Amino acid sequence: MIASNSPRRWLFVLTILVGSFLLFLVQPMVARMVLPKLGGAPAVWNSAMLVYQALLLGGYAYAHWVGRFALRRQALIHLALLLLAVLWLPIGIAHIAPPAPGQEALWVPLLLIASIGPVFFAVSAQAPLIQRWFAADPAAGDPYYLYAASNLGSFAGLISYPALVEPNFPLAAQSWGWAAGYMLLLALVAAAAASRWQASGAMAPVASDESVGEEQEGAPSLRRRIHWLLIAAVPSGLMLSTTTHLTTDIVAMPLLWVLPLGLYLLSFSIAFSTLSRLREIITFIAPSALLLVGGLALLGAGGSSMFVAFASLIMLFIVATALHGYLHYLRPSPRYLTLFYLIMSAGGVLGGLFAALVAPLLFDWVYEHPLLVIGAALLLPLPALIPWDKWLGLADGRLRVALGILLAIAAFCCWHLVEHWRGVADDEAFLWGGALVAIGLAVIPWRAAFVAVLMMLMLGIGGWSTIEESLTGSRVRSYFGVYTVTDDSYRQQRRLAHGTTLHGLQRTDAGHEHEATTYYGPQSGVGLALGKLDRLAPKDAAVGIVGLGAGTLACYRQPGQTWTFFEIDPVMVDIARDSANFTFLSECAPQAAIRVGDARLEIEKLPPAQFDMLVIDAFSSDAIPLHLLTKEAVGIYARALKPDGILLIHISNRFFGLEPVLDTEARARGWAAAIRLDPGPRTREFTNFTASSWVALAPTQARLDAFTGGTRPRAESYADNVWVPLAGRAGFTRWTDDYASTLPVLIWKNLLGKRE
Repeated sequence: MIASNSPRRWLFVLTILVGSFLLFLVQPMVARMVLPKLGGAPAVWNSAMLVYQALLLGGYAYAHWVGRFALRRQALIHLALLLLAVLWLPIGIAHIAPPAPGQEALWVPLLLIASIGPVFFAVSAQAPLIQRWFAADPAAGDPYYLYAASNLGSFAGLISYPALVEPNFPLAAQSWGWAAGYMLLLALVAAAAASRWQASGAMAPVASDESVGEEQEGAPSLRRRIHWLLIAAVPSGLMLSTTTHLTTDIVAMPLLWVLPLGLYLLSFSIAFSTLSRLREIITFIAPSALLLVGGLALLGAGGSSMFVAFASLIMLFIVATALHGYLHYLRPSPRYLTLFYLIMSAGGVLGGLFAALVAPLLFDWVYEHPLLVIGAALLLPLPALIPWDKWLGLADGRLRVALGILLAIAAFCCWHLVEHWRGVADDEAFLWGGALVAIGLAVIPWRAAFVAVLMMLMLGIGGWSTIEESLTGSRVRSYFGVYTVTDDSYRQQRRLAHGTTLHGLQRTDAGHEHEATTYYGPQSGVGLALGKLDRLAPKDAAVGIVGLGAGTLACYRQPGQTWTFFEIDPVMVDIARDSANFTFLSECAPQAAIRVGDARLEIEKLPPAQFDMLVIDAFSSDAIPLHLLTKEAVGIYARALKPDGILLIHISNRFFGLEPVLDTEARARGWAAAIRLDPGPRTREFTNFTASSWVALAPTQARLDAFTGGTRPRAESYADNVWVPLAGRAGFTRWTDDYASTLPVLIWKNLLGKRE
């Protein structure tokens, strides 16, 4: 190997960029691969993130351990590890038996570790090692800016997947492309090792005793290490809790999980860069942002809005940048670089463990989010925004009295907010909330007072109502989401919500309890089809329903029919079966079988030709699980249907335009297809129904027409009893387990909405 007198900065920057790019490109790629096995619930992504953080911690621990050896030995060990991990290429999913219901939280990590654990471990270790090798050259300078490059590469890898990779390449090509990138990384790591092979001290452990711009320092104290751990834990947990909070109680927007993680990574890039002025500005405004937006952290679904969603993302970025900037300020000398990164990574795992595993077991709502906001307030640097104490020349005694008066006024404002909160920000809420914000801004330099005012603001703006709802027992949380059952005495309704999505509604006025509601009314596609089933199929017809919800569809069951429900979440089954919540199931189909587990896997286990009608009504908050609409999935449904069976798929959705997906699938199979676009109530007086879109597919046009009465022009879409042709799209690529991109149908939904 050839020695060099140059630090070769470009080589180390490129190596770190490529490694970090691959590390965060593989995360959504593997999540996409396991989708047919796991579905798309937010908790699945949070569990995956926890696995990635744990593997990252393992990689950093390995990097710290190997740092005790001479640089040449480090290089040989690490290159051997990278070569060993080649055995796991190309990336694929391990064959592990699916979990028993309720065991998903443990099975997801096991599956991911078996699938990509060694590769992810090896790549995650290269960032701290490469920085340490870089610092081995006395002329290299501060190695910490390379961490900014590392997170910039991570951000690029994360964003490029949904924007470029997924829409253009099938999973097999993605896997081989990633393998090629891995081989490039291996070559770059070898080149980086070669550039330091003859460096001073290459035969001895790398250990610079000089800190960055400071005198020699000793080993970091235990207190300092705990401080690093906590500062790293809060942004990590806050990133996951923001994802859950947004998708649970604000908006279930597709690809939303990319934004919190992307902003989290970007915060590292700024915090560890040379942009010190920008870092100082963000740190200065962070307490104000935390107060203004974090004060909404206990606000439930009733007060949700897109404004709150974007404000939450901005707060995450500002707070994460400020805390990571604080870590940068507290960084040790390069001698302790790997220890520093190891503790930072441990903090990331600690925050992720709390948000992804502990919180869902402890709380019935996303209470981890406000708790982490409070944690941020306890750790952030708190520069004075308004130095009023100095302007007034207050001594310590008088200052304590002034702070006590301000806190008493804040408590009074909080009490008024709680008393007058009606779920929306009216004039009174603005008055008392504004007063609380003003007091919070004034007491920023005094941490205890600042945290107290922040908590009062949380309680006043929807927090008390959120806590009361927990105390009533009307809400329950599972691995798959947060479910809330509420009564509306004015409208005489009982409602079931999964996050922000209405999952069921039962009328409570006498004599109307069995009437179908929401997406399942008599004019909905499924209502029209099930209403004709007893005339167009045998009296002992078999019906399969994927997605239980409140059990609304059960009251379409006719005597003699055999119904089977498929539901992935045992908690949802408990809600539907409990007659204290809903009586659809107990009074209309008490003998119906309920198979708990992923519907696709459960249907695949059944013998062929089971159902006269199969209804796919599966949602993950407001997103339809992609793995239930692929060629392979529809093939499983087709096998389960009798030769003249009807397949109904519910595609009502605020974001995805799924008509091209099913139109392409129907044409590929030679099936007939039509869609019922039920507009819902035409006046505000009717509040028991909602607009819905149901697609019917049948093996022949004659069989489809028997159920739909034939199709009409799309101009007549919203007339009663009318089915219309699907809106196809020329050149649309058929979805398969290997290739299915949500980005084109996300765009198509907007275009179709504007056109119609």
